[in-house]
Amino acid sequence: MPQAQTAAETAAPDSTTAESTSTESTAAVGTTRNAVGTASIAVETVLNRGLNVRHIRFMALGSAIGTGLFYGSASAIQKAGPAVLFAYMIGGAAVFMVMRALGEMAVRHPVSGSFGQYASRYLGPLAGFVTGWTYVFEMAIVAIADVTAFSIYMGFWFPSVERWVWILAIIFLLAALNLLSVKVFGELEFWFTLVKVAAIIAMIAGGAAILAFGFQNGDASAAPGLGNLVEHGGLFPNGFEGLLASFAVVMFAFGGIETIGITAGEAADPKKVIPKAVNTVPVRVLLFYVLTLGVLMSLFPWNEIGSNGSPFVQIFSGLGIPAAPHILNAVVITAALSAINSDIFGAGRILFGLAKQGHAPQSFGRVSRHGVPWMTVVMMAGILLVGVVLNAVIPEDVFLLIASIATFATVWVWVMILASHVAMKREIARKGLPASDFPSPWWPAASVLAIGFMGLVIAVLGVFEDTRVALYVGAVWLGLLVVAYRLWVKGNGRRRAYLEDETSPLPAVAKTE
Repeated sequence: MPQAQTAAETAAPDSTTAESTSTESTAAVGTTRNAVGTASIAVETVLNRGLNVRHIRFMALGSAIGTGLFYGSASAIQKAGPAVLFAYMIGGAAVFMVMRALGEMAVRHPVSGSFGQYASRYLGPLAGFVTGWTYVFEMAIVAIADVTAFSIYMGFWFPSVERWVWILAIIFLLAALNLLSVKVFGELEFWFTLVKVAAIIAMIAGGAAILAFGFQNGDASAAPGLGNLVEHGGLFPNGFEGLLASFAVVMFAFGGIETIGITAGEAADPKKVIPKAVNTVPVRVLLFYVLTLGVLMSLFPWNEIGSNGSPFVQIFSGLGIPAAPHILNAVVITAALSAINSDIFGAGRILFGLAKQGHAPQSFGRVSRHGVPWMTVVMMAGILLVGVVLNAVIPEDVFLLIASIATFATVWVWVMILASHVAMKREIARKGLPASDFPSPWWPAASVLAIGFMGLVIAVLGVFEDTRVALYVGAVWLGLLVVAYRLWVKGNGRRRAYLEDETSPLPAVAKTE
């Protein structure tokens, strides 16, 4: 379990430093940076800033395309029918507010630990400890599911090869690549995302062609057309209850999008690239989910989607493409590789930040000569090896269980991001600090509504029997973290994180005679 760092490694700014009485704004900013009102620990960014605009922009695109779309969308459609489009739009709006809140904090404090650091700074060290480790927990669950999914996809082409062989191979390959340089990670995500985005665009274009020209598979039970959205039980075939039930899978699909905030510590120009990446969230939701699934449910009755293989195979098959299963398999393999790659990166950087706060073993704060926290990569590889064992015992119908547990962890992290942002905005107003360079819109109403919605999603997990276990697992996990914090975190780990404020100072006003 985590041990507190030595004072030499996490030396805090002198807590006894008196605040300057100068009225100049620049002096006020300097005072805030050097005295945070409570004992605090210094958090250094020692990682290489090797991610450029192209890397982060494509990471922003790719974070919305993964298992939740290619596999989970069928489950969400079965629960809500065509009304699932509203679920994705509502959930996407809430996630956008989370990302704007995270973006504002990331531009103000571009550190590697991201939201774990922000929670520690603005909500207290216990909140930072719980937030950081819950995100690592989330990434571990999702990563194990992703490596298992990868082995199943490879089994489509190589059925005689044992699944554990593929899992072992991909773990060592991606771990080795992540140890090289953050630029290698960025390049991998760029090419993985390029394939995924091209596939999505091809699916939309193919579906539009079927609707426009009337291509139809001989096995189809209904002609393609927009009428399929309302002719099979209506827009809400399972009622409002079905819409609520779909949120467990819908929010799982958006999980991982917060990785963009983690890149701030390694972005070459955070003030430029983070806002651009965050502002693409609405477009991604509309394009990748609403438009794609809208086309899909126009082609086929919603109750037939996913019943005979992947829903996206149905689009290519409807075009009469015999290689449709092979095309999709290549795409979903790329999506799985991208997801595993991001899981290793995201969890590793959060662990690095936890180590700097004294919330994780000090070894996780060690950086290689390439600027990579190598111990965190090794640990994630070790966690993924669990997938070798689980692959042999986990049945294929556990997706909803994994998705619901991951949804709980994801939504909890989002709530902590929003709460940290609220605390930061209050401190800015209370101390008269310079306004943020990338302020969250519609403050504070949008943040309050987003927090309320996240509470609704957690409540939904408890209402339905097939997802209720996620609340039990989540409650036990949070309880264990509180106990671990009380028992093992000492010294500097009990102090708020110190974060350098990189907000542009107010311009000085020249004195007139």
